[in-house]
Amino acid sequence: MVQPRIKLVLLFGGRSAEHDVSRVTASHVMRAVDPARYELVPVAIDRDGSWHLAADALAALAEGPDALPDALAVSGPDVDPLPLLATRPATEPGSVDASEPATVVALPLLHGPFGEDGTVQGLLELAGVPYVGAGVLASSLAMDKAKAREVFAYNGIPQARWLAWRADEVPADPAGVAGEQLGFPCFVKPANLGSSVGVSKAHDETEFATALDLALSYDEWVVVEEAITGREIELAVLGNTDPAVSVAGEIVPGAEFYDYEDKYHDGRAKLVIPAPLPAAVAERFQRLAIAAFRACRAEGMARVDFFYEEDGPARGPLLNEVNTIPGFTPISMYPKLWQASGVSYPQLIDRLIALALERHHRRQARTRTDR
Repeated sequence: MVQPRIKLVLLFGGRSAEHDVSRVTASHVMRAVDPARYELVPVAIDRDGSWHLAADALAALAEGPDALPDALAVSGPDVDPLPLLATRPATEPGSVDASEPATVVALPLLHGPFGEDGTVQGLLELAGVPYVGAGVLASSLAMDKAKAREVFAYNGIPQARWLAWRADEVPADPAGVAGEQLGFPCFVKPANLGSSVGVSKAHDETEFATALDLALSYDEWVVVEEAITGREIELAVLGNTDPAVSVAGEIVPGAEFYDYEDKYHDGRAKLVIPAPLPAAVAERFQRLAIAAFRACRAEGMARVDFFYEEDGPARGPLLNEVNTIPGFTPISMYPKLWQASGVSYPQLIDRLIALALERHHRRQARTRTDR
């Protein structure tokens, strides 16, 4: 029996500073998915939060994958989120047959706030739709760098020293506190953002004041971290209850640190896969990546970023952050790490969709409305 195609709803754009990155990601995913297996429904979310059916993208795809632009346009007929998503056959709680695919799976390609932070995931939970990636808790926790660091510390995962303040709790002399407790240079970041947006490296108190103002213009919580002299190592995790981890990769920044321009515009950063590490060190990174993935209850996918401090205190691997919707173009680190580990870009998308369905069936089997 031929299985019906899955209706794959691509959510892209969004209300964050990473809006443009998401549009590029969506174009690559549309080119890669198998039209025999998936009916694509690209949905653009504009900067104001309105949802649109990306009709231009569908028309371009009908001409062939090469007709798609590098970044999908955020325009088209308005659509209501819940009616759009709730188009699968209704089932009684606990009655889902795991062998039967749902007719709709959502693939959020939304980086940053209002997409990667649990908000869209909560909407999808309400709609009862399987979706790719981490759930509400893991998404919101991993996005909040301040709270995530507390969880990682509780789980004994090594990381850099840090401070976290809310806008109304910033001390009278923040630069002095940062200098005394962390030293200069240090990094100043919005707690809830990604792609290095709003991140600055402050070399002294004057730069710190400017960096703090910038970070607080993006988020009411700010994280200040010690600057680590070390290598930047990243790993990709894939799975639900039994996650797998990729080989380790290394980023050699083209700028002073791996900032937004270096990631998306200048292209000066080098990705070295696999990272040149002793086998025992590489295995330790892999163990810590799985530990971090589990600590924030992630599922589906995550890219886990580390620093490797070999000199000075020589603390070894230090966790930087967990990204639950990492960069996902074919040249992004997450897909490239899996390609080096034997999973192609189209296969990776298939695996993620299968994991979304597996989790949906597993959780729905335990959904009860009786007492």
